[in-house]
Amino acid sequence: MPHAPHGQAETPRQLFFQTPEQRAALARQLFFDEGTRPSGLVGEAVIQSWLRCMSAQQQHAKAVSFEQVTRSRAHASLNRNRQLLQAGNLELNHMEAALAGTDCRVLLTDAQGVVIHATALPQMSQQPLLRTASRVGVNIAEDHIGTNAPGIVVRTGEACTVTGAEHFFQCLQTIYCAAAPIRDIHGQLAGVLDVSIEAGRFQFDAASVVGMYATTIENRLLQLQSAEHLVLHFQASPTLLDTPMEALAGIDSSGHVVWLNGAARRLTGCRMEGQIPVEAVFGASLELLLAVPRQAQAHTLHLPNGLGVWMKGTLTARDGADFKHAVAVAVSAPPSSNAGTSDADSANGHTATAETSAAAAAASDRTQATLLDHKQRLIETTLAACGGNIAKAARVLGVSRGMLYRRLQQPSPPIAGDA
Repeated sequence: MPHAPHGQAETPRQLFFQTPEQRAALARQLFFDEGTRPSGLVGEAVIQSWLRCMSAQQQHAKAVSFEQVTRSRAHASLNRNRQLLQAGNLELNHMEAALAGTDCRVLLTDAQGVVIHATALPQMSQQPLLRTASRVGVNIAEDHIGTNAPGIVVRTGEACTVTGAEHFFQCLQTIYCAAAPIRDIHGQLAGVLDVSIEAGRFQFDAASVVGMYATTIENRLLQLQSAEHLVLHFQASPTLLDTPMEALAGIDSSGHVVWLNGAARRLTGCRMEGQIPVEAVFGASLELLLAVPRQAQAHTLHLPNGLGVWMKGTLTARDGADFKHAVAVAVSAPPSSNAGTSDADSANGHTATAETSAAAAAASDRTQATLLDHKQRLIETTLAACGGNIAKAARVLGVSRGMLYRRLQQPSPPIAGDA
């Protein structure tokens, strides 16, 4: 069998191309000029994108432009993604401040690749391509501008970096970009966060930076979409709570885990294929976990897989009331000073505190614990411990008196065994 000429075999050729730019140039030669798959020279995600572009009859040498979608579509996308923009508002500002000393630009797209937020560029910027791309309403999906990091994330849902000549179109080879996905409580792609630079290379690990901010925005989005969910925050180390590395889980009123973020899936070992009973994921009942938001400090819990984690919780109603400040008033409230209390009653422990504790215990015996009846019972128990004083009960719960009045107008949950 004849041997390939010296320097023509794929493996020896790679030895002479050590920089990313050299490998990308060789990959383009093999793919576009020789019709050979450039495996090992560029990432598989880039190769697959090139193949999709070729299948769509795209010509890599032609000029492309960053075009905006129609005004009505851009307006609809902004409206549809209000929660995503709300979740990203603070982090986008922080990210742009962190990158202010670089020439990098931040883009946030919707799930279809339409820009819904972009770093403003000065008019005299020496980045002509990014200046036209950094506009709300520009479509940077793969089928519009070929291979690019946010476009690949839209297609695959996986984080990606595309550098220089890895872009399908030659005219975009001065751009370097790194992008990461943002998912919603259904596990679907909600948006894509991207950082890009033109006429220069990243001088830092752009993939790590964009991944960290995308995770933080995703965590905020998950919590915004979780009204009436018990949200658990946990990690193997308490120092990781309230950071992008914290695990999050959403539990619905029927006691099922309905979503887990990436960190939570890794810690619990759950793949989240449908809703899962809370006991199967956390080895604890819903009633036990409902007490977590009322604890001032994180506490430990052993998962069914044996891993010990530190855990906190939040419980927010659809009307915005946050019960995290609620305390176990049934235990801590001082005894009533009613003059009519007899010595016999005192001897038998029938003080106001004991009655309130008994009422709380009876309420906790309901056969079907749900988030809704838990919050209603918490309000009623607190109000009883405060002697019916609405203002005092509202202060203890950390909510407004108006919200408390509205809640009290709702019918109380039935007790098991009631006719």
